[in-house]
Amino acid sequence: RMRGHEEASGTKYIPKELFEVWGKKDPVNNFERFLLEENILTEEKIEEIRKEFKEEIEKGLEITFAEKNPPVDTEKELRDMYAPFPFVTTKASGSTSEKRLIDAISDGLRLAMHKHSDLVLMGQDIADYGGVFKITDGFTEEFGKDRVRNTPLCESAILGSGFGLSIAGQRAMVEMQFADFVSEGMTQIVNNLAKSHYRWGQNANVVVRMPTGASVNAGPFHSQSNEAWFFKTPGLKIVYPAFPSDAKGLLLTAFEDPNPVMFFEHKALYRSVSENVSDDYYTIPFGVARKVREGEKISIITYGLGVHWAIEILNAHPEISADLIDLRTLCPLDKDSIFESAKKTGKVLVLHEDTLTGGIGGEIASLITENCFEYLDAPVIRCGSLDTPVPMNADLELNFLPKKRFEEALIKLLEY
Repeated sequence: RMRGHEEASGTKYIPKELFEVWGKKDPVNNFERFLLEENILTEEKIEEIRKEFKEEIEKGLEITFAEKNPPVDTEKELRDMYAPFPFVTTKASGSTSEKRLIDAISDGLRLAMHKHSDLVLMGQDIADYGGVFKITDGFTEEFGKDRVRNTPLCESAILGSGFGLSIAGQRAMVEMQFADFVSEGMTQIVNNLAKSHYRWGQNANVVVRMPTGASVNAGPFHSQSNEAWFFKTPGLKIVYPAFPSDAKGLLLTAFEDPNPVMFFEHKALYRSVSENVSDDYYTIPFGVARKVREGEKISIITYGLGVHWAIEILNAHPEISADLIDLRTLCPLDKDSIFESAKKTGKVLVLHEDTLTGGIGGEIASLITENCFEYLDAPVIRCGSLDTPVPMNADLELNFLPKKRFEEALIKLLEY
């Protein structure tokens, strides 16, 4: 550019000769010169166009300066965070088949592509190769390369393209090859996708798929469970399923929802869990937790791989009578189910794979303390991973993860 990005930066450090070189490359001036030389426009017409531009700008300024300050309306402020989404349940029907988590997600994507002809899938190596986890294998043959697109290794550009498609009235799915690398596109997510509806009424109809989590010995750059990065950003919705049936139904809901959705998929669950899942199109509402088990003595609040850790520990301790709540979606959060369980059992343990400090468990614990304090028989306990990067070594990774500490914390809390 020919000037600093703001008044204080100045341009004195730029040699005058360099300004002259830049000036000769000015695309607007060069295009104007070309139009004149080709007799496409005249000087008079160019001046007329400039006058129209100036009048349009001045008219906009007049409207802006004449606007009164908006009334302070807290409910409206909160309502404006999201584009309206009148959810309508589509119930599962017809045949079922056993599907792993990875199969259910692939099936959901395929059904969404058939239903929404404007949906475009984008990501690194997702076309002919089918993605590193093969979720989109065969999609180019079925839907064509215009709708299943390989992208450069540039997360900010992929996410920005998804936002651009949304502005143009289309749906987009953006796959992060690994959730860790979403950090390269944070500005697009937290400042563009999340804020566009509040700022200027433009929804961001983008689903960001996030293969996430440890337990696969992939080290610190391919193993993070980083949902907390987005939990504090108003304007985003966050989904983190633990079961194949939930993954499919919630993914299809994500494509119905006109708002940006961060869709977390735990890599360790892709091929390790399976269940009978409807072969049809169906949806599951956001903000409704799943009660996996019912009990009387303690509440376990968790999501993702944490659900399966809890099931394993409870199976090993049949004497423990526990409510096991799978949140399924983190934003919106099913506070009613959390509070109902906390009030019933009086003891709550919040489990997540993310590091303990700054994790979502801290927010959930605070909500329970603020709303259920008189019902509690013990402090709300959090259990998360160590506050370190994810180790590559299998033994160190096992120590990093909270599974063993969860069992110890569960028994200790029951004895409180």
